[in-house]
Amino acid sequence: MAYEPIFDHTRKKDEPVSGDARQDARDGKGYAYDQKNEIPIRVNVALATGRPLLVRGPSGSGKSSLAASVAHIMDWNYFEFVVTSRTQARDLLWRFDMLERLSDAEARHPLNPLSPETIARVREKERYIEPGVLWWAFDPDSAPLRGAREKFSDLELARPPTHLPYHKNARSVILIDEIDKADPDVPNDLLVPLGSLQFEVEDTDFSVKLERENLKPPLIIITSNNERELPPAFLRRCVTLFLQAPDEARLEQIAINRRGSNAENIKIYKALLQAMSKPPEGIPADPPPSAAEYLDAIDACLTLKVKPQEDDEVWNKVIRTTLWKQPEPDKKS
Repeated sequence: MAYEPIFDHTRKKDEPVSGDARQDARDGKGYAYDQKNEIPIRVNVALATGRPLLVRGPSGSGKSSLAASVAHIMDWNYFEFVVTSRTQARDLLWRFDMLERLSDAEARHPLNPLSPETIARVREKERYIEPGVLWWAFDPDSAPLRGAREKFSDLELARPPTHLPYHKNARSVILIDEIDKADPDVPNDLLVPLGSLQFEVEDTDFSVKLERENLKPPLIIITSNNERELPPAFLRRCVTLFLQAPDEARLEQIAINRRGSNAENIKIYKALLQAMSKPPEGIPADPPPSAAEYLDAIDACLTLKVKPQEDDEVWNKVIRTTLWKQPEPDKKS
């Protein structure tokens, strides 16, 4: 039987080239997949098993932009959550604004905060609920109403937390970025909602479940920079993918996807790749420039009309400024 992928990374071959060279634009366009198809195969394994895809690798290897690329190619919704040291697992499910609730009560009746009208208002806890990315992916019907059974007066409908096109009936891709920055308890606290595709909103006793027949489970992509060990129980429940820093062929393909393939551009791409392999005198070769820095150099050259000439002062300063980011070496008299 022939291999039948769910995710086909070649589906949008003829899409127009983006005019934005920023790698972290996260519009899903211009992603360069590996020639061995390791990346799309791992994505398909995650889709087939319903497991999160844990993506690890050095900075600039394309971990974060993979999720937006899959969403773009498949016309799925895209949500992202960037983890910090203060993140709690519940932040991905919902947030309850207690301060706003107290402020709202006092603002309406400053002399009598406990009047019947105030009590009726603050009792409607749903107005202070903000659905998280997992809620929008599991149950897009209840997310706009913040878990309320029906819309009541002056309830402001929640909006999907995405900068890309959103379609209520589409499957979703969720990026949980840099999970290793969170407290060690956070990954374990996410095991139940990620495994069962449901959770309870404790503040309102509302159940969020993925139970609509025509809505398939989301693809959850979790990235890690290996700054902290992840719990073994969490690792066992993930499909894993390790991304190496892109080689020259993949870097050039990223540049072509982002900035076009005309002959003059190609010359700049190749010259900058050569500059990346040979640091200027007095600058250490480790760490090497990342893909983001390579794209910055391309953008600078194309925008400022800088041509690759070894003896040109502007060209050399662009290389130092974008690729190596090191001060000029001290010149001894």
